[in-house]
Amino acid sequence: MAWRIGLTGGIGSGKSTVLEMLREMGAAAIDADAISRAVTAPGGAAVPAIAAHFGAGFIDASGALDRARMRELAYSQPASRKELEAIIHPLVGAEVQRQEAAAEAAGMPCIVYDIPLLVESGRWRAKLHRVLVVDCEPETQVARVVTRSALEPDAVRAIIAAQAPRALRLAAADLVICNQALTLDALRSQVAQVAKTFGLN
Repeated sequence: MAWRIGLTGGIGSGKSTVLEMLREMGAAAIDADAISRAVTAPGGAAVPAIAAHFGAGFIDASGALDRARMRELAYSQPASRKELEAIIHPLVGAEVQRQEAAAEAAGMPCIVYDIPLLVESGRWRAKLHRVLVVDCEPETQVARVVTRSALEPDAVRAIIAAQAPRALRLAAADLVICNQALTLDALRSQVAQVAKTFGLN
């Protein structure tokens, strides 16, 4: 039976970097965010239902979900986020189950689920042996996201405000990696220590 580890953290925390390190250490990685992006990409399984529910204006010229327009709608009309999730989540769940089964069949010692909404959803905890949170100061999150994207600091702060509060994530954690002012080597060392506790080298 594989260890099932839920990995979460706010935007800009370094969660994706930690996931990749765990993958290199022998974990099967299931990235719920990547699956969500795939189902809303051109030709994605969620696109027809999104167009039917929200209108063709929410699909961009490439045939993908217009994320910027949907983000604006979600902030102005919070109920629309739930409506979008009702379309996307069942499709993501089915693909997560498929990848789980493949990892189990391959005899992987550990499955790491990268779940942005782990704390908010409430339904994940019962599936997991441990919850691993990647944490840093909010202003560090802002600086990192501004550096890697075209977003303004206030836009990043709005995204952080819409995510689970930092204190709630930390309260849900069994394990915490503090990714504040760490070099990549220092972060990798922390990840390796944590990984040993669930059967990875």
